[in-house]
Amino acid sequence: MIDLTGKTAIVTGSARGLGKGIAERLATLGAHVVISDINAEGIQQTVAEFREKGYLADTCVTNVADSESAEHLVQSTVERFGKLDIIVNNAGINRDAMLHKMTMQQWNDVIAVNLTGVFNCLQPAAKHMRERQSGRIVNISSASWLGNIGQANYAAAKAGVVGLSKTASRELAKFGVTCNAICPGFIDTDMTRGVPENVWDLMISKIPMGRAGKPEDVANCIAYLVSDQASYITGEVINVGGGFIL
Repeated sequence: MIDLTGKTAIVTGSARGLGKGIAERLATLGAHVVISDINAEGIQQTVAEFREKGYLADTCVTNVADSESAEHLVQSTVERFGKLDIIVNNAGINRDAMLHKMTMQQWNDVIAVNLTGVFNCLQPAAKHMRERQSGRIVNISSASWLGNIGQANYAAAKAGVVGLSKTASRELAKFGVTCNAICPGFIDTDMTRGVPENVWDLMISKIPMGRAGKPEDVANCIAYLVSDQASYITGEVINVGGGFIL
């Protein structure tokens, strides 16, 4: 059984959706979770909800695209709890457009959050974990890293996350720190529920398991990777998509 009691975890982009599902799973296993998001009202609501359920949770408003804000997230967590054991870099946005219509603003916004934002949080976390000779890092990529129509910016960022994760795993392994990437497929969240019905049906038709994933499907995989049971797993790219990538 996975037991995260006594562990301190940060989950970025966890006010709602997939990030919230990940944070809740870690909290149910005993971790003290820092709910981090740019949405101040959202993280307050999520923490209040978690605390009502008896979970250990705190807030930190963070803009991961800003390096100072990201560093504050890690430093304040360490100052409050004395350590950081786990970080899940989940925060992300999409600004979809066909390649020939994509604006520089759309490109820059997605790269800033989905790729640079991961680096901004990973770097200070890695420094702390190196010193402690212990830690778990999980970066959320996407099945789209292999390329997806209308998502040149998103796919490029998520491919970058894979490369960043593999490099970090090589650099940090000798310090007892693991770093892995998760590639969710089509997951039922607030973001995906906004797609037209015909697009939803099309996506489901491409999934061998015949359904959209749930946040807990991804969260369960992450819970294992950040546990002591996965101490020898690093540098991996794990698809959680019901066979979607096939």
